[in-house]
Amino acid sequence: MWSTFIVQDEEVRTGNASAGVHQPSCALEGFLGSRGGGRKRRHRTNPTSGDGMGESQEGKIKLTLFLAVLGIMLTVLGVGTEFWVELTPPKSFYNNQTCLVAHYGLWKCCTKTFWVSDLDPKQEICGPSHLHGESNCTFFKFYTTGENIVLFQKTPEKDLTVASAMLAIISLFLMVMGAMCIIMAVSKGVQFFLKPAAACFILSGVLIFLCLLIFHQSVLLFLASDQSIPLRHEMSWSVTCVGCAGALAVVAGVLFVVIALPYSPWKKCLPKKNSDI
Repeated sequence: MWSTFIVQDEEVRTGNASAGVHQPSCALEGFLGSRGGGRKRRHRTNPTSGDGMGESQEGKIKLTLFLAVLGIMLTVLGVGTEFWVELTPPKSFYNNQTCLVAHYGLWKCCTKTFWVSDLDPKQEICGPSHLHGESNCTFFKFYTTGENIVLFQKTPEKDLTVASAMLAIISLFLMVMGAMCIIMAVSKGVQFFLKPAAACFILSGVLIFLCLLIFHQSVLLFLASDQSIPLRHEMSWSVTCVGCAGALAVVAGVLFVVIALPYSPWKKCLPKKNSDI
């Protein structure tokens, strides 16, 4: 049987050679096959080398992205609400049966009126604002007409309030841009977008803390504008949300920088001990 197969194979080659058909050698076929297989292997191993990412690294990126998205949600909640600072005067400030409490944020100011008889007789101040009372809220007009608002015969610092609002909007924009970069990095399977995203998150966190400092300074200047009117101020839960968002943004940015490094910082800082020692 083998002799018949060899004879037939030689006859086919002889016929092709007489017809002028060139047959590639087995060595050339093996060389081409090895090149094709090498390309396929390089294509399969590309996500785990160089600019690619593995499954474990992708999981770390998604977990860090969850922290960043949580920071974005807290930023939206804090910036959109008006519970940044609460102002409470004494109960006897108006010398009547009602007293007034005010709280405001970056865009809106609210006042709430309470009956003095409904408050605790032992407390000296009006409020707190979470009690039931008649509420009245208005948006700041200095964003549109330039008019300032008057609270307890005082006017808040318009320029500092606008500056803090602009910083909050810029930081929120940077957070969204960083999240988009991370989504592109995960979808494309490359680490190129990790460093820009880390820069966006770290810068947004710094801007949020700067926004809080400027807003607090505006509150202090507002209280110091007229010392004859005693007011007690307290930073409310919206500031807490924004502060936590800034901390999450900075932590997420640092983690993205660590993930983007070509080596593991833990292995560099904590090398494995030699078992022979």
